[in-house]
Amino acid sequence: MHPPDLLARLRDGARERRLSRPKGPELAAVDDLAGPGGLRLRRYRPGGEGLPLLVFLHGGGFVFCDLDTHDRTCRRIARACDVDVLAVDYRLAPEHPHPAALDDAVAVLRQVRPAAVAGDSAGGFLAAAACLALRDAGDPLPGLQALICPNTDLTLGSPSVTEKGTGYGLDADVLAFFVAAYVPEPAARAAASPLHAPDLAGLPPALVVTAEHDALRDEGDAYAGRLAAAGVPVRHRCESGLPHGFIQGMDLTDPAAAAAHDRVFTDLRELIPRH
Repeated sequence: MHPPDLLARLRDGARERRLSRPKGPELAAVDDLAGPGGLRLRRYRPGGEGLPLLVFLHGGGFVFCDLDTHDRTCRRIARACDVDVLAVDYRLAPEHPHPAALDDAVAVLRQVRPAAVAGDSAGGFLAAAACLALRDAGDPLPGLQALICPNTDLTLGSPSVTEKGTGYGLDADVLAFFVAAYVPEPAARAAASPLHAPDLAGLPPALVVTAEHDALRDEGDAYAGRLAAAGVPVRHRCESGLPHGFIQGMDLTDPAAAAAHDRVFTDLRELIPRH
């Protein structure tokens, strides 16, 4: 498939999936806001005063998905975890390659100083990379980084890329397209990758959830291991039998995925700092 066709199909498919799914729980308030540089944000409030704030960065291979595709996920996190959620409509590649999306994530985190930052897939990459950028700049850090099926290595050098890169929903050739769109220069990909950061000390406590049948499994597992080795508190789990992207809608059709969602929500409730 020619890349422009692939990009159009990915974006169209995400919109179609959104329309096919139920809306998600009703909340006390859901408001669209303007963020730094005019970024589109969406704040989800389940109700109650003084709730901690979680910034959510959506997945989509750096090239597709938006506030609407992950609206249900954000509503469910807000309701299940009793937190305010602020979703970020960061700029997408290939129109806006690296570091545009990362710059957007960092700008929002600097402005709102949340209790936690979370993301799935490419959003997990951005959450991890933003924490590194904030640490290196001496800026305040979130109290938790929650990384769900994260991409952490843009070199795609882990065995699971080959072992799970066909037939499980995230194929290795599509993954390579995402990486090339986000960081076009191959020589720059390692330096942009959280897994290749020389030092992970001083980062926020982490929740890292990977999936058995995910091409990104090994790099997520490896990042959790490196965080722990650097002295960062880590809760890490690999969900047996599930593929990449299980956090997005699979609870509607798969009891195992629904149970995995409940475990993620429990983790977030327990680990997000509350003052």
